Amino acid sequence: MEAVDIHFLGKTVLWSTFAVTFLLGMVMQKTGFCSMGAISDVFIVASSNRLRQWFLAIGTAILGFTVLAHLGLIDSLKTFYTGNKFLWLSTIVGSILFGMGMVLASGCGSKTLVRIGGGNLKSVVVFMVLGLTAYMTMRGFLGVIRTNSIDLVFITFATPQDLPSLLAGPLGIARANLHLALGLIIGIGFITFALADKAFLNFENLFAGISVGLVITAVWWISGALGHVAEDPNTLEEVFLVTNSGRMESLSFVAPYAYSLDWLMMYSDTSKVLTIGIVAVIGMILGSAVISLSTRTFRWETFRNTEDTANHLVGAALMGFGGVTALGCTVGQGLSGISTLALSSLIALPGFIFGGYLGVRYLQFRMAPNPCA
Repeated sequence: MEAVDIHFLGKTVLWSTFAVTFLLGMVMQKTGFCSMGAISDVFIVASSNRLRQWFLAIGTAILGFTVLAHLGLIDSLKTFYTGNKFLWLSTIVGSILFGMGMVLASGCGSKTLVRIGGGNLKSVVVFMVLGLTAYMTMRGFLGVIRTNSIDLVFITFATPQDLPSLLAGPLGIARANLHLALGLIIGIGFITFALADKAFLNFENLFAGISVGLVITAVWWISGALGHVAEDPNTLEEVFLVTNSGRMESLSFVAPYAYSLDWLMMYSDTSKVLTIGIVAVIGMILGSAVISLSTRTFRWETFRNTEDTANHLVGAALMGFGGVTALGCTVGQGLSGISTLALSSLIALPGFIFGGYLGVRYLQFRMAPNPCA
């Protein structure tokens, strides 16, 4: 067997991740792609354009992941999302809390990074609070509360929890064939919905949705193919290089916030190394900054008043707790996870939307004139 240079390959994975997330930051800054904006636009201005961007990205990511798996370039069962333990209550509660939080904090995890690149100081505060809360929810006292309450409610399946694995036996169809069929049907379904409105059909909308979906696909390939080593020469075990979970990963922006803060604070500790998630955070900020500076849209922005500050602090905390509890954010579960057809991701998506709706209604209530004043 040919010797594998783990160190060099790990660097290649990190640089590749940086390149595609740098481009993603540029795309999101230029086009205004935003899952929070997608939900608020529907309920406030009755526009579905950004929701269709998001759904076009989902459909593209599903097709991309399905094709990679069908060609044997990645193993679709070795992701973070397809375990057989289905934490349905945690996913529902976490996704709703995250949806509420992203509205209060003016954007989800990915949008926060884009806004930092554009000079938004509020988003810097959101980044720190979200990251700290996420860390506490993973390994601190919030994690103890989580694991001893809602995480106790779950279903253990006999198979992985992705739809092809769950349905292959009852339908009597080979899992690989069913995955291809379901991936094509569901992916094309999302894309068809996105393209159904003629008002949506312009270059910017199409470019935003397709580009984001392709980046999710690209990171799956980087992590699951480029960074996959069947036998680590040091441990003689299978390994997915420079991932925090030890499994194949694509993009998510909750836990990587915590890992980024940990890496920055413990930089002198040689056990703290760069991972795909940390590099993705850096790439997103820098890509956004390049666009905002080159188009002269970079503006320093801070909190308007005390209530604005409180909303962002509470929103960031809700996203940190909710994102970890739901096993991902609107990018993690709502794009990367759903591309695997994982059951948890499919129920997280409506949870994000419902939580976003609750957040929008709360802000509308706060802004309504007080007749008793």
